[in-house]
Amino acid sequence: MPEVRLVGPNGEQVGIVSIGDALKLAQESDLDLVEVAATARPPVCKLMDYGKFKYESAMKAREARRNQAHTIIKEIKLRPKIDPHDYETKKGHVVRFLKAGDKVKVTIMFRGREQSRPELGFRLLQRLAEDVMELGFVESQPKQDGRNMIMVIGPHKKKAEAKAEKAAAKAQRGADPTAEDSADAQEQPAQAVQSAQPE
Repeated sequence: MPEVRLVGPNGEQVGIVSIGDALKLAQESDLDLVEVAATARPPVCKLMDYGKFKYESAMKAREARRNQAHTIIKEIKLRPKIDPHDYETKKGHVVRFLKAGDKVKVTIMFRGREQSRPELGFRLLQRLAEDVMELGFVESQPKQDGRNMIMVIGPHKKKAEAKAEKAAAKAQRGADPTAEDSADAQEQPAQAVQSAQPE
């Protein structure tokens, strides 16, 4: 293009100038001539330090990725005729995942004759959804998928909120050593039960 609409390094409008004059101004300012709007007539060019511009853009993109919440879906598998104690253990896992801000995919596995009784799995999923109602909501209603029935529970809290609460609780425990000891004492039996139960 013989002419461009030139914008100065601080965003000031220079006006429509010939491409030769624009390049000369860029050399005099020790800056780059960068086309910022190719579809405009005449095209818009800006005087800038292109290396610095690329670096700042990359830093902004990295910061945006860091602040972006990554959704993790945890999975819990149950059987229609699950033992009450096993159900409580599995429910504890679901509660822990929801508190951490993760989604939970609950799968009921049917075997043999159980496949003719899908209402057993449906009732079990409804019961679980009601038990964790304070922490999560049913994002995907129970649906049959071959020999399995699947439901997805989403957390009320976002991942970032859950992390912030966890960090605040950890800082508070650090300020009060007795609270940390009691918290550790409460966590240890729970960990022992989880490791004893197969997933």
